Amino acid sequence: MAGPLWPENQIEECTAYRIDSSITVDGHLDEAVWRAAPKSPRFRDLVHGQPGIHDTRASVLWDDQNLYVGYWIEEPDVQATLTERDALIYMDNDVELFIDGGDCYYEFEINAFGTIYEVLFIWEEAYERGGYSRIPEFNRDAEGVKPFHGVGYQPHPRGPRIGYWNWDFQGLKSAVHVDGTINNSEDRDRGWTVELALPWEGMKWLAHTDGRTLPPKDGDVWRMDFSRFNQYKEAPPSKDPGGWAWSPHGVWDSHVPERFTKVSFSTTNVNEIG
Repeated sequence: MAGPLWPENQIEECTAYRIDSSITVDGHLDEAVWRAAPKSPRFRDLVHGQPGIHDTRASVLWDDQNLYVGYWIEEPDVQATLTERDALIYMDNDVELFIDGGDCYYEFEINAFGTIYEVLFIWEEAYERGGYSRIPEFNRDAEGVKPFHGVGYQPHPRGPRIGYWNWDFQGLKSAVHVDGTINNSEDRDRGWTVELALPWEGMKWLAHTDGRTLPPKDGDVWRMDFSRFNQYKEAPPSKDPGGWAWSPHGVWDSHVPERFTKVSFSTTNVNEIG
């Protein structure tokens, strides 16, 4: 097994505030609610917890229809290559979102072209116990379904997962805005922003076994992971592994839900927090 996980008492926490005005998912993050929303601290090295060499931040908002996530990504040379949905987006510079559902979790990745990749993982030990085996959508013999054992944290104490690379989040909206010129290294870019809207209706399987309400109630706490991965690393003596997150994991592995950021939902309107 890899080294020790990030200390439990140092896991980041945040509050997701409600909104009562509409958001246009265009990647610009220019609505007043995004300006009012508290941003994360600068993302830190996933393994060691050192600040990332470029600034990366995220915010979370919600209403009765959707969970909203925004990312601000500083990047002096915005690059992307992959254009096919569900290509291995982590082979480009990307940002990622994981949402834990207790007995399963969702992974989303997006690059600066706006190309997305998504997977739903069910813990093997929960497949029968949680009733997933009786749901046609989760036929483990279907194309695009295969075992998954993690990345740098193996074996996970909970065991393996079943990965559904054939699964799509229904109603998901995503958009990217590039502040600069993509794939042009002759100038200096400022970065890119990502805007997501994830309907609560699409999260029914995340709520399948733990009884959480959709949308959440005031004070409910979910676990989510917000991260950025680069195809470059800061030169030595930096120990930059090329991946940064809102809350470090202590290991080179995003698939560790017990180290995801703790997101507390508040019914307070974001415009009232001042």
